Amino acid sequence: MSTGQKEAAPRKALEQINNYITAKTIESVKRELGIDRIIKLAGNENTNGYSPKVKEAIRLSLEGLSYYPDMNCTILREKLSKLHGVEEEQLIFGNGSFELISIIAQTYLEEGDESIIAEPSFGWYKNVTWQMGAKVVSLPLKNHKVDLEIIRENITDRTKIIWICNPNNPTGTILTEKELREFLQELPSGIILVLDEAYVDYVMEEGYPDSVSLLKSYQNVILLRTFSKAYGLASFRIGYGIASKQVVLQLNKVRLPINTNALAQTAAAASLEDREFYRYVLQSNKEGLKLYYKTLTELGLEFVPSNCNFILFNTGLDGDTVTGEYYKKGILIRSGKEFGLPTWVRISIGTREENELVLETLKEILRRQA
Repeated sequence: MSTGQKEAAPRKALEQINNYITAKTIESVKRELGIDRIIKLAGNENTNGYSPKVKEAIRLSLEGLSYYPDMNCTILREKLSKLHGVEEEQLIFGNGSFELISIIAQTYLEEGDESIIAEPSFGWYKNVTWQMGAKVVSLPLKNHKVDLEIIRENITDRTKIIWICNPNNPTGTILTEKELREFLQELPSGIILVLDEAYVDYVMEEGYPDSVSLLKSYQNVILLRTFSKAYGLASFRIGYGIASKQVVLQLNKVRLPINTNALAQTAAAASLEDREFYRYVLQSNKEGLKLYYKTLTELGLEFVPSNCNFILFNTGLDGDTVTGEYYKKGILIRSGKEFGLPTWVRISIGTREENELVLETLKEILRRQA
């Protein structure tokens, strides 16, 4: 046996994957800038926080933390089954949507298969495809919207998964029920269609699909939902999928047996009980978007009407420069360069005070650059 110091080689599929770059934390930015207040509007979190019922439910559940959590998510499963009108066996839970997306790829992708991904969209779809040694087929949006026609044209015998973020991140656009049903009628049943609906709660545009009803007709559809956005539970890391019982049965072969912690399950279940807070969050977001639309129109800036808790707009300036100017003031936003939109920025909708500060800062930046 050789005693050399040869380094163990990772799988070749990992060669094209870059390590995930994490966003700066609020605490790290405070230290760097030497200021106490940081407004984080780069990650599409809910700055309204979460329901007071969550805090109380967690307080009452603290005594049981020395035991393993319920790997079946029984209470949360029962609540969501009733909410969506599906069987309990149609639900799968994950450590946020990231894990669920990974589970889907591990279940269905083999080396040489193809994933179709609209771009720009959520980047993790590409990562999990490459992890499995499969090929990414990246297709452009049309007018900032997922283009189902170009997806149809690029389906091959090797297509295994089509990933669609609806509403789409980072553009906030939607596909309608009519568009999706027409697409599914032609889609081969052996291809999985993943509808990532992380932002579904915020949709205001008419025609959005009753996606759960699609499952009655199409066994190859998987829906993804999260508690990270409207429910304000991003730190708890909990999301869920809805699919046919047969699909969930296969996904559970890959899922870690205990993948959602007890506090996350408790928080998610409690958040579903507070519809008043839920409605408050949606109304706050609606008013925030209205303020952005009004101000951006007055400034003559192009923007994409959003069905999410963020807005994408064209500053006419270098996106990294604009992001840097905001950063100096302790306001974290996202440059559009990483989305192939070099003069655009994406900003999460915050509280009214935060939104007003962001827009006043934008006016200052535009005046200085004029």
